[in-house]
Amino acid sequence: MMICEWKTFATDSETYTQEVFEETVGDEFEAMQVEDNEEIPAYIWTVNYVIIVKKYSKVLTEILFEKIPRNPVCE
Repeated sequence: MMICEWKTFATDSETYTQEVFEETVGDEFEAMQVEDNEEIPAYIWTVNYVIIVKKYSKVLTEILFEKIPRNPVCE
């Protein structure tokens, strides 16, 4: 489900408010996609990036953000 308002989510070590997220990735939030029955979004769109939220632990709830430029410049 696409959400255009921030939904706070948490891992075992961090609670991500909009302010914390924007400070972490260095860009302004625009939207997020949350899959059914999931607490953590799968994708987050910012002004300049699409952020893929990857879970990297099966035991703990830990994530990392992979930033992909929204409008890459090809020369």
